[in-house]
Amino acid sequence: MLDIRQIPVLSDNFIYLVREPASGQVAVVDPAVAEPVLAEAARLGWTITHILNTHHHGDHVGGNLAIKAATGCRIVGPAPDAGRIPGIDLPLGDNATFDLGAEQARVFFVPGHTRGHIAYWFEGAQALFCGDTLFSIGCGRLFEGTPAQMWTSLKRFRDLPADTRVYCAHEYTQSNIRFAVTVDPDNQDLRAREAEVSALRAAGKPTIPTTIGLERAANPFLRADMPVLAGSVGLAGHDPVEVFAEVRRRKDSF
Repeated sequence: MLDIRQIPVLSDNFIYLVREPASGQVAVVDPAVAEPVLAEAARLGWTITHILNTHHHGDHVGGNLAIKAATGCRIVGPAPDAGRIPGIDLPLGDNATFDLGAEQARVFFVPGHTRGHIAYWFEGAQALFCGDTLFSIGCGRLFEGTPAQMWTSLKRFRDLPADTRVYCAHEYTQSNIRFAVTVDPDNQDLRAREAEVSALRAAGKPTIPTTIGLERAANPFLRADMPVLAGSVGLAGHDPVEVFAEVRRRKDSF
């Protein structure tokens, strides 16, 4: 298994420190900034050996070079976008594998948010690090990709085991739910998640990780091929890509 520590930074980012206990290897996932990561690793007595980047945005790679300078770690990132990943040592493409000690991650190429986005699925540890492709009850904006690409990417996640824990890179759940109930108002799983999230946030607790099973049931961006959602947005019988695009369009202007 993996020992995963969540580090909240900036206004709503999550950085993850991930330790494989048998080897002691430690990866940082999407370090927006360096200082809190180095401080937390020092507090835990962990030695950072790798950085795992999902995509090139500054709030995911901003700490790369400072952490590498301080620790000598290797930087792993998306081969399709290697030119925009500071300090990259190991570019990985779709279906490649990466070993963090005894735990192996499979790489998914999941374009949509950016043209070169990847995700890391540690099957044995039931953990998915999905960057900004999937959020709890949401998905990333389509800055560089198409609705068809993002829908295909999200379906890859949807097919994972239901108990897979999803480590999103931002705390957006509450605002995502406020939108989701406007397009899927009769979804009781969504309403249950709404109550759960309200309680967590009121207590000052994060809503992440979520699970694939929960997102399948409640996230409208994973439900574009469900007739009830298509009907709700006036696209009954239409292609799921059209439904997805309409839901994303509405979210962008919500």
